[in-house]
Amino acid sequence: MAIILDGKKLRDEIVETLKLEVAKYEKKPTLAVILAGENPASKIYVNNKEKIAQKIGINSIVINYPQNVSESEILNKINELNNDKNVTAILVQLPLPEAISKDKIINAIDPSKDVDGFGLYNFGKLFSGQVPTVYPCTPKGVLLLLDKYGIEIEGKHAVVVGRSNIVGKPMAQMLLNRNATVTLCHSYTKNLEQIIKTADILISAVGKNIIQGKMIKPNCVIVDVGIFKDDSGKTRGDVDFEQCSKIASYISPVPGGVGPMTIASLMLNTVELFKK
Repeated sequence: MAIILDGKKLRDEIVETLKLEVAKYEKKPTLAVILAGENPASKIYVNNKEKIAQKIGINSIVINYPQNVSESEILNKINELNNDKNVTAILVQLPLPEAISKDKIINAIDPSKDVDGFGLYNFGKLFSGQVPTVYPCTPKGVLLLLDKYGIEIEGKHAVVVGRSNIVGKPMAQMLLNRNATVTLCHSYTKNLEQIIKTADILISAVGKNIIQGKMIKPNCVIVDVGIFKDDSGKTRGDVDFEQCSKIASYISPVPGGVGPMTIASLMLNTVELFKK
């Protein structure tokens, strides 16, 4: 049976470490979160982020907007937060309402307060091999988890399934920066199964149950970033956990794997921006 990559346990360790660090600061880091619309999953995420921030001693401001908010209203708010010396980190919760340009909003955030690392400045730095202000939270969380369990990345064949700007692309680049050989797959990839079968490390971020036991090689390390609810309302990941956990050497569960690590990374990034 595979060893479980326990994201909850590592998140709790990181939270405790940050709590001790933040307690020493006279002035506290402040994270401002913009939430637009009525997406129930987004509300849960923002709530969880707020709870953990409070636990650490980070000030958390949540700015709620209705579904019909205008783009200019959000841009004005970002401009105000950029100029507010007390605000050290800004996050825009995605997805945004359809009428609003995600790129325009994210790129309006001052790069020195871009806690998700999604703006062009930080993204460009990451992809040119330089060190961005901070690394995107989910891929950062994945690497922290692999490092915690002593999983070697250098020289390994890492297969990333999914090419979003939030996970897939930065994940592939960050693995490359760690000297892995990386294959990035997506919905147009031919012979997906054959490629996955060659992975030493498999990271799937699709949001559909696509990885079966017969697709992976023995002792592969599996990180499941996908999360969705199936028809019965059960929370699932991309990977068939029951099958794959019998073949893999390490596997992350859903829930309790990458999700908690994303929040832990967000808190690490918030404190990092505050120190910078």
